[in-house]
Amino acid sequence: MPRLTSDLNLSVCPNYADENFANTRLQLTNENMTEAQAVTILRNIWQTQNTADKNQWQAQVEADREQQDNLERLCDEEQERQEQECLDEEEASRKEDKKKNKHKYSAIPELDVPIKPVILPSPYAIRKLDKGDYVELWYFTNDRLDNAKLKSSVDEDTMIMATLAGGSTAWVSAASTRNATVVIDDENLTFENFCQACPCIIEAMQETSWPADRVRMMALFW
Repeated sequence: MPRLTSDLNLSVCPNYADENFANTRLQLTNENMTEAQAVTILRNIWQTQNTADKNQWQAQVEADREQQDNLERLCDEEQERQEQECLDEEEASRKEDKKKNKHKYSAIPELDVPIKPVILPSPYAIRKLDKGDYVELWYFTNDRLDNAKLKSSVDEDTMIMATLAGGSTAWVSAASTRNATVVIDDENLTFENFCQACPCIIEAMQETSWPADRVRMMALFW
């Protein structure tokens, strides 16, 4: 069946009673059929064919729509496949990069920006506070806190430059300089060192979970 190229729903039945169709009517007329009957027959034939053509056009339109829908579906599926392929490649690349550069993907805790200095006393002083034992304020002066911070990052066997008794210098182990330090009793601290140590030891007491009333008592005492 040949494909229709126009919508035959818009067609209008010809006027078969017109003079232009006289020859057509003549072929149908005889002693048993008048011209009026011939016009009716011609009109019926046209309407029958037009109905068939309209049905064919509708089927054709539906077939075209279905074909277009299938094409669009295939295009959508292909686009989704390509997008998924890109996502898979990106994920594989990210996993490979994460495997090679672990530090770049290390989790970062959500902590507030520190607004006060971190107090890092010597391990000896921390152990004393943990036990609730007496510990000299001297360990919490600025010099001793700086020294504790330095020593925490220096190995026992590390050689450092030290000044000897006669004024000369020599390379000695870090451990030997630690043992040579003399602890200053609280009553012999300078007022400046006392003012440095009190806030620091209060902070350290809080960090080592001292009861709040004890911390307040010591703060008021000092």
